[in-house]
Amino acid sequence: MVGKIELFKKPGDFNLEEAVDLVSSPESGGIVIFLGKVRNENYGRRVKRLIYEAYDEMAIKEMVRIREEALKKFPISDALIWHRVGDFEVGENTILIVVAAKHREEAFEACMWIIDEVKKRVPIWKREVTEEGEFWIEGDKIIPADKNTD
Repeated sequence: MVGKIELFKKPGDFNLEEAVDLVSSPESGGIVIFLGKVRNENYGRRVKRLIYEAYDEMAIKEMVRIREEALKKFPISDALIWHRVGDFEVGENTILIVVAAKHREEAFEACMWIIDEVKKRVPIWKREVTEEGEFWIEGDKIIPADKNTD
């Protein structure tokens, strides 16, 4: 069984049933699941695939901090953050966040906060491969990838 904070190297993928079981308890009246996937378009460009790279040790530590902060900040009973790294085709899973709480509102709020914090703070980098070339995506910034780095 895996833990509540994990990086999955491709081909490893998420087991949704296992994730829900990890955060479930008798007091859980609502469980919210956010499953991020590779979409086929971004900023008007046709996306062929995404490449996620991570500084594994720091990424895990920061995801642990985010989970701990969420448990203190929101009235939730548990939370899980799993992220995949590697080369992904359109439609493949990239991130999973599962939050359990007594009530749905708290679970939704915590889940949204967690995904926002992961995107801001965790050292995982996303490179889009599009029909127009390759681009690093940093928040709202799009930076052309240097072809000499591959």
